[in-house]
Amino acid sequence: MKYKYQFSLILFVAFLFSAPAYSQENTDLEMIYKIKTEGIRNSQIQDLAYNLTDLMGPRLSGSTNLRRARQWTADKFTEWGLSNVKIDTYGEFGRGWDVKKSYIAMKDPYYAPLIGYPKAWTDGTGGLINSEVILLDIQSEADFEKYKGTLNGKVIMLPTTLSTSPAFEPEARRLTEEDLSNRKEVSIGGGGARYSPAQLQQMRDQRALDQKVNDFLLEEGIALRISGTRGNFGTVFHTRAGSYSTAKNKTIPEMEIALEHFGRIERLLKNGQTVTVDAEIEVEWLDDDYKGYNVLAEIPGTDKTLKPELVLLGAHLDSWHAGTGANDNAAGVVVMMEAIRILKTLGVQPKRTIRIALWGEEEQGLYGSRGYVQKYVADRQTFDKKGEWDKISAYYNVDNGSGKIRGIYLEGNDQLVPIFEKWFEPFHEMGAKTITRRNTGSTDHVAFDAVGVPGFQFIQDPIDYGRGYHTNMDLYERMQQGDMTQAAIIVAAMVYNTAQRDQKLPRKPWDK
Repeated sequence: MKYKYQFSLILFVAFLFSAPAYSQENTDLEMIYKIKTEGIRNSQIQDLAYNLTDLMGPRLSGSTNLRRARQWTADKFTEWGLSNVKIDTYGEFGRGWDVKKSYIAMKDPYYAPLIGYPKAWTDGTGGLINSEVILLDIQSEADFEKYKGTLNGKVIMLPTTLSTSPAFEPEARRLTEEDLSNRKEVSIGGGGARYSPAQLQQMRDQRALDQKVNDFLLEEGIALRISGTRGNFGTVFHTRAGSYSTAKNKTIPEMEIALEHFGRIERLLKNGQTVTVDAEIEVEWLDDDYKGYNVLAEIPGTDKTLKPELVLLGAHLDSWHAGTGANDNAAGVVVMMEAIRILKTLGVQPKRTIRIALWGEEEQGLYGSRGYVQKYVADRQTFDKKGEWDKISAYYNVDNGSGKIRGIYLEGNDQLVPIFEKWFEPFHEMGAKTITRRNTGSTDHVAFDAVGVPGFQFIQDPIDYGRGYHTNMDLYERMQQGDMTQAAIIVAAMVYNTAQRDQKLPRKPWDK
């Protein structure tokens, strides 16, 4: 037994010296202190948030306001002394679209202003319209016949399946220790298909009928379609009706109104009352530039060998159009701008080049980040590597509102656990300590992870993000600026550590 014990001990010691020394990660605590101090004492979060929301306004993809926001952020980077500042095209996006005027009110059986907004990329009404509202009952194509020739110039509604519900749960919440612990669990195996084959077919049939209804209404020449939208207490979750496609296909003028207001009109009509509305939508199509753009800027690396390598941080600059895109995603942009401002103000001399990227057109399908990857990193179809594929150590993203950072998703990369656990130690008292191997999706880090480049999204407190993003109430007031200060400090530290590390962060094995 004695010799067996000694042999086991020798193997253990040999393993310690042969394994990658991830647990020996160096953390420059003096620099972490400086980052915390600058971020707390001289925070620019409030000013940046005001400029990106109240001053720039909504930043719909391709809109005039997004163009203004791109220029404003580029100018700010230049003012801070960042290098290689540019508004960089990634390729074609499509048509721009601005709302110039929007109005809707019920006139009969009594006057009532309605909370409503045009759907994105819808055509205008061509002036003020006053019309009776017709509630259509269309269950199949056969129902078209009873309305044919009767809808020209009318305002129409289709019954909604949406409903309001009492707000039994708190409007805002922070992640509990139990929530964070659950985030660390990784499930193996599937829970079965999300939808049965019959349900999938039903969904396909409904989409096909919806398209036929839309074509029918366009042929009939309706003046306006009113749609209900999910949300309570006047919150309007907005979507799109038309297309930014350069094909310039005609669309039905359409407005989304608060579900409570939609429900009132629907009930009046079902009870035989005549309802009329006044409405007007005036829009401007922008056909002078169909390209999409990202805003880029850098703190150049200083190490002769490592300077060509890159550490990226970013967030998407575009938003939807009824609010000002405060939590989705001015908050992420502000956090990343503040993080790089902190590093620049402290005069850091990073070994690797630090590059910030503010992405365009994320809301329509990650156009900006995917376009960047396609242009500089790897071909998304063939996965052939391009110039930056071997140079990027990591990409860090913020796009889940303005809540505190509580940890980070590693996208399944086990090698990063001891590294990031060490890097997060100085922020445990700030509530950030959860390192999970889990994946998370639906935002710009996905574009990098998809081609084998480490891309990360942070775990954040949800606050009221899920009830406010993509709505008319995604405004400055909903931003948690103290939490954003914490987030900017952590991002700055993560970027600094990545830039100073002797080697690039270890990658997952990747097979194109």
